[in-house]
Amino acid sequence: MPSDLPVCALDHLPPLREVIAQHGLRAEKALGQNFLLDQNITDKIVRQAGDLRGKTVIEIGPGPGGLTRSLLRSNAKKVIALEFDMRAVAALSGLVEAAQGWLQVVHADALDTDLTTLCAGRRVIVANLPYNIATPLLMRWLAQIRRDPGVYDAMILMFQKEVAQRIVAPVGEKAYGRLSVMSQWLCDVRKCFDLPPSAFTPPPKVKSSVVRFVPKALGADAPEFTTVEAVTAAAFGQRRKMIRSSLSDYADAIDALGLEPTVRAETLSPVDFIQLAKY
Repeated sequence: MPSDLPVCALDHLPPLREVIAQHGLRAEKALGQNFLLDQNITDKIVRQAGDLRGKTVIEIGPGPGGLTRSLLRSNAKKVIALEFDMRAVAALSGLVEAAQGWLQVVHADALDTDLTTLCAGRRVIVANLPYNIATPLLMRWLAQIRRDPGVYDAMILMFQKEVAQRIVAPVGEKAYGRLSVMSQWLCDVRKCFDLPPSAFTPPPKVKSSVVRFVPKALGADAPEFTTVEAVTAAAFGQRRKMIRSSLSDYADAIDALGLEPTVRAETLSPVDFIQLAKY
């Protein structure tokens, strides 16, 4: 916790369920809302970010503020919570007051917001992402990391378990695909732990997973993000075909790199795809 923020300021806040009831903050399926109310779980998520001293934490979709409260108990420099739902913005007002300047709530759509404009210095994203926009948000942030690997120190993100499996899947697994290549090219990725539907209010129909991303340093010859997107789209858009068919536009590169043209996309490593994109 920031050294100047009294423990009692957070300890005397009303329970989250009371906050939800007071503000009529019923979770909306259209907004992908499933709230985390168990502090043991939210504290565990925050611990995945490691030492947050000197770093600003950006949270997406705080809802009633369960994860936000745990973030404020960390040693982060500041917490900025981006919230689209005005009901949730109102519900967070008591937490903003208790945080005494350590918390800023921004009413905005994460899909339309460049997080780098919210603060300077070192940034970490920690979020229970709305599942209906989780993948587009991740791709946006990965594109930023390609332009500047130092833009975020780390990202600790909650996804549907199926999406998390696609992110961390190794070569050859059924879940391995575009999301695997793009994520593993730009970051060291690790699935931290799974959560059952019962951990959320209301319970979703699927299990969830927390994934940790740490950006990698890229070489000066790293290909453009859009180029890798195009190559992986072609390869996995027809994943049951041999690459001589799915990547027919890249036949010269396949030959030059010594890749076997009769294999399928799931047998190519992220390094193979980056070499194709460079070519």
